[in-house]
Amino acid sequence: MEILASFGMMLKQERYKAFVEYFSKNNPDAQTELDYSNPYELLVAVILSAQCTDKRINQVTPKLFERYPDAHTLAASSVDEVFSYIRSVSYPNNKAKHLVGMAQMLIEKFNNIVPEQIEDLVKLPGVGRKTANVISSVVYHNPAMAVDTHVFRVANRLGLTYRATTPLAVEKQLVKNLPKETIAVAHHWLILHGRYICLARKPLCEKCPITYMCKYFEKTHHIKSAPSAIEIKN
Repeated sequence: MEILASFGMMLKQERYKAFVEYFSKNNPDAQTELDYSNPYELLVAVILSAQCTDKRINQVTPKLFERYPDAHTLAASSVDEVFSYIRSVSYPNNKAKHLVGMAQMLIEKFNNIVPEQIEDLVKLPGVGRKTANVISSVVYHNPAMAVDTHVFRVANRLGLTYRATTPLAVEKQLVKNLPKETIAVAHHWLILHGRYICLARKPLCEKCPITYMCKYFEKTHHIKSAPSAIEIKN
């Protein structure tokens, strides 16, 4: 068996190619695990999801959306009342203020339309660059890369990023090297892989199907060379 590429020989672009090829085949339609039915609901859910699990947010939002089905009802509410619906999420006080403020600005400044551009989205209370990128990519299918803790960790471990010490640096490297048409879905590939396989404290390397392209696996398992996804049998 002749090995055409190994851990040590895999160049950056080969690693990106292997990453895209694997997930395009095995999870081509990866999507957010947040439950929503329109851009307003997704915006609310993503704001709530900061420092919190999607599972928890999906438990909270049904009653929240029933009470506040649109920005008008949310904007007219009090922070205390919104708090009563989201008290079980992380930082409920701040998030209640953000949600009311977001709804008010959405109506007053953006004519009740969730904006598409990052520079507009980040003007909304509670919306940072990560949240803005999620909305831009999921709602408007733009090539935007939202970097949360999962994306940051997995991109680094796989070797897709190099010396990227901030979320913005990770974002820029991923956007630069991924095919434009895959950027939005690659965000979900990285998140889901980090959520279920490449865990923060104890990654499940024994269950991981992409160790052949992983820098972290190479380092932690002291592998100098190993078969890649591309092999030729003699």
